[in-house]
Amino acid sequence: MTNNAFKILAAILIFSLFAGCQPSKESIGKLLKENPKILTDAIEANPAEFVESFQKAIKNAQSALAKKRDEDEKKKLEDSFSNPLKPVITDDQIRGEKNAVLTLVEYSDFECPFCTKGYNTVTELMQKYGKKIRFVYKHLPLSFHRQAMISAQYFEAIKIQNTEKAYKFHDEIFENQSKLKSGEPFLKSIAKKVGANMAKLSKDLHSEKVMNIIKADQAEAAKFGMQGTPGFLLNGIPVKGAYPASHFDGIIEELKKRGKVAL
Repeated sequence: MTNNAFKILAAILIFSLFAGCQPSKESIGKLLKENPKILTDAIEANPAEFVESFQKAIKNAQSALAKKRDEDEKKKLEDSFSNPLKPVITDDQIRGEKNAVLTLVEYSDFECPFCTKGYNTVTELMQKYGKKIRFVYKHLPLSFHRQAMISAQYFEAIKIQNTEKAYKFHDEIFENQSKLKSGEPFLKSIAKKVGANMAKLSKDLHSEKVMNIIKADQAEAAKFGMQGTPGFLLNGIPVKGAYPASHFDGIIEELKKRGKVAL
């Protein structure tokens, strides 16, 4: 450390004695702002020690933040078991057994690649739990996905006609998502394939009823803190992200332990 830097650092220590037991952040900040060479001189005189200390501080900070995140997530999860979220569900939204003990709700975007992973997870869970699980697809079309909103409108317009046909449409999109970039020609071809009445679909596509359903889904997602896609609720327990089926299995096991479900 240069003599000049040493003198300035010593001045800080002397200043701290007169300022009280510990110099305030404001006073130190002001001193360093007025004398920035305090730091630069010290760093230049001891670069290796500075880098080592800086890396250690970053590592400690990352560890502390990770620990805090884990603690926060555990607390949120515990709270959600005690106070599960309650989405609005109507019979025409349900895929599977109407009275199943497990309810999996997804807030999704037809164009989101991560939602394709979500689709695969949902498919796996539906096959594994059979009549014990029901699925509800809700919309959270993201603004930067050009085909997401119109795809949601097609789904809802078809669902007005028949729920099963709407979910077949849903499956076709996620199994052929790369073709979605072609837009409505692709959507129309799928709608025809699943047996939709195209004249009625065209009439309902931009209707107030369809748009209100999508807006309600978006509002509900926002209310539950779902900002990205996919987002899920498993019996009211939130899962944010494209987690594998094993993650949901763990939640189901915890629900069983707590006596919340009987499988």
